[in-house]
Amino acid sequence: MAKPSKEQILLLDELRDFVIEVMRDMPEWVDAKVERLRSIPLGVLRRNATQRHGVTRWKRGVNLHTLQPEDVEVIDIHPKMLNQQWKAYSAFVLHHEYIHALGLRAHNTLFRQLEAAWPGRTAGEQGIQFTEHLRLERAIWLWCCPDCQQAFPRQKPSRGRYRCRKCNTVLLDKKSITGLASNH
Repeated sequence: MAKPSKEQILLLDELRDFVIEVMRDMPEWVDAKVERLRSIPLGVLRRNATQRHGVTRWKRGVNLHTLQPEDVEVIDIHPKMLNQQWKAYSAFVLHHEYIHALGLRAHNTLFRQLEAAWPGRTAGEQGIQFTEHLRLERAIWLWCCPDCQQAFPRQKPSRGRYRCRKCNTVLLDKKSITGLASNH
């Protein structure tokens, strides 16, 4: 966990207000007390997280069968999502975490239906793009396919040990310009 800056706190508050307002207008949440979500503190993940975009952290000792928003210690969002480019996706992620906070821990069919009801049509699809953005930003090496031109951002060289997923050609190592710039 990282502590959010003053600017991040303002952006998180703005995101919270937006997501709760949208949820209040969604038929799926008409009977839920979404206003209770306002009491949940919002924070940020560590900047170097690449796989996790948001997380709901529960208080110790809570009954996992009767979860309520009051049982949430904090919801952390990736700090790189707190900008205009990822605004739609960050709202989708916070909605996802709020579903957890309302008591649905498992990513089951009901959870996925509630998640899919979010009105931002393409917001959920941005997750893969966001992960690739983070990986590329941190990459020191690109594992490149000489045949199909696909590149896989990584932190270590492949040294010829890996093949392209698409065409099975041995991948070549190239230094990443993006990763070198952001790592210094």
